[in-house]
Amino acid sequence: MTELKIREIPDEKPVKMTVALPADLHRDLLAYAALLSGNDGATDPVRLVAPMLRQFMMSDKGFAKARRKGKGTSSEK
Repeated sequence: MTELKIREIPDEKPVKMTVALPADLHRDLLAYAALLSGNDGATDPVRLVAPMLRQFMMSDKGFAKARRKGKGTSSEK
C-alpha cells in the first residue's frame, strides 16, 4: 500500500467547526504542538486537527474499503 503524507489542498474552502475535546486530549494536543514547534512555540494546536483527522481517515482500511465501494461518499462532490 502507498504511504500517504499529510498535505493541505490549497483550492478547497475551509469549513469552520466547533468541537469540545476532553481535557486529557486537549493537553495531549498542546503537548504535540509544543514538540512540533520546538523552542519557538509557534505551532497553534488548532492547526494540527485537520492533518491529524486526514491522516487517521487515510490510514483506516475499513473507511478506504467503504469509499471504494461508494459508501460514505459526499453528495456535494
